[in-house]
Amino acid sequence: MNRIIITLFCIFSYAASNAQIHEIGIFAGGNNYIGDVGPTNYVKPNEFAFGLLYKWNKSPRHSWRISYMQGKVTSNDHDSDMPARKQRGLNFENSVKELSLGLEFNFFDFNLHESGFLLTPYVYSGISYFRYTELYHVNNQYEEDEDKNTFAIPMTVGIKTRIAEKLILGFEVGARYTFTDNLDGSNPKNDSFKTLRFGNLNSNDWYVFTGFTLTYTFGNKPCYCAE
Repeated sequence: MNRIIITLFCIFSYAASNAQIHEIGIFAGGNNYIGDVGPTNYVKPNEFAFGLLYKWNKSPRHSWRISYMQGKVTSNDHDSDMPARKQRGLNFENSVKELSLGLEFNFFDFNLHESGFLLTPYVYSGISYFRYTELYHVNNQYEEDEDKNTFAIPMTVGIKTRIAEKLILGFEVGARYTFTDNLDGSNPKNDSFKTLRFGNLNSNDWYVFTGFTLTYTFGNKPCYCAE
């Protein structure tokens, strides 16, 4: 029985290694935050962001994807359309360093080993784990407390096309619903700053990465099975 299991595992491993194609590349663009300080625009990049990504294409329609992205998040009440926020006049600066893993789904077949023009819209989701700094506000100034890690849910839409034999260019907008309400210093976890909390304490913060991806494809020619 052990020999059979080992043999089946070897066959599966060999098949998997010859039935896949890989992509590795970069992300470059911008990011913005949505929360209790500053404007409430959903997609309005105001800081530079960059990252690395890897995809393991399991079929012409879906890929496993892992990425690392980072960028600064800033916002200022004076840029808001809301009079109350303008009068309050708060601002902050933070940063996010994110590791994300999930599934990318193509709306059209995107078989990289077929000749001719390739283009498809796609969506991506999974789980993200990111690092940020806990903030709090005193006398209209933000102060740093300590670094924290938490999770976020990425929700990304994009479009991609092949621009050369082994190069794929994409454009995407990826919103992250975070498990924290304190990217902006409005709801510090530290109970010592409990009296400094403000805004909607029942609504968590968001951040959004918007930009271009460029990936290089490599690996053995896949043999996609009928699904």
